[in-house]
Amino acid sequence: MKKLVTAVAALGLVSLAACNSSPREQAADNIEANADAVADNLEEMADNATTDNAEDALENKADAVRATGENKADDMRTHDADTNLSNGI
Repeated sequence: MKKLVTAVAALGLVSLAACNSSPREQAADNIEANADAVADNLEEMADNATTDNAEDALENKADAVRATGENKADDMRTHDADTNLSNGI
């Protein structure tokens, strides 16, 4: 019961924190979350790979996806989408 109360309290705090962030910050968080999900899937595929080369390639791809997501999210946080073309929008 204690763990349930703690989990519900933590979820409540996270949802309150999300309410106070800007739409740009929320979009950046979504970019990071999506990149992490794709990278996690690639790492799971690497764990199931039958050859070392395939495993290494998938792990490298996962690292690249995660880095790209972080870079795009950082760009979203630091550049105004309406006035700066560096974020591709």
